[in-house]
Amino acid sequence: MAKRVLFIASNYGLWAEELEAPWNALAAAGFENVLATYKGMTPLPIAVSMDPEFIDPLQHYPVNPQPVVDRVNQLLETGAWDTPLKVSEAKMSDYDALVMVGGPGAPLDVTGNLSVHRLVLDAYKSGKTIGAICYAVAALALTRDPDNGNRSVIYGKRVTAHPVEWDFDFDVAYPLVRETPQNKGSDIVTPGFVFPLQRMVEDAVGDASKVLADPTTNRDKPLVAYDPPFVTGLSVESAIAFGRKLVEVLGSTT
Repeated sequence: MAKRVLFIASNYGLWAEELEAPWNALAAAGFENVLATYKGMTPLPIAVSMDPEFIDPLQHYPVNPQPVVDRVNQLLETGAWDTPLKVSEAKMSDYDALVMVGGPGAPLDVTGNLSVHRLVLDAYKSGKTIGAICYAVAALALTRDPDNGNRSVIYGKRVTAHPVEWDFDFDVAYPLVRETPQNKGSDIVTPGFVFPLQRMVEDAVGDASKVLADPTTNRDKPLVAYDPPFVTGLSVESAIAFGRKLVEVLGSTT
């Protein structure tokens, strides 16, 4: 029987490749992927993550290759992401691993979601692999272990964190592609990202030297960390490497 992997993504602004790359990697390796979102609706990508001409204003290069945009459109058109569970109804006992993906919307409905924390803690206590990329790493920082003085589950662990040098310092809006009246995002505007992830993760880990937040990371030099049971990836440029590492780790525990 194929291993089952529970993916969690935002309903308020998924970064397209952060779901597409690990989803494809695990599917191609024979895993059964199951998707969950806060609203139990298709996780629609934030518009800029589907624009092949978008230039990251801080990194100064196009971050959305056309083949990635084409593949995400294919997944959306075929309905591959159309029937997610509600996060609040998911049970970790039904899955072999947990993978959480980022995007600007993740802090709005993933990282502080107590149902997500329950799934993370259940996976952690049962020794199951837990993956998180980009801002989804905050869900690990905020999940607390009552058997370890309510420290974060990543206390003392080696993990990645979206660098402070990459944090937007201008207003961020959350328009989604393929919005419908039934499945739309939010008209909220935030003053930059919701929180500075690197500093949050450093506090949760307790040793800043174990937090990998290299601002020179790029597609040719992705950054992924594996400190069991956690697989973490820096941001979208590391999404392919993140997916490959998940396949490697989950395959090795078959």
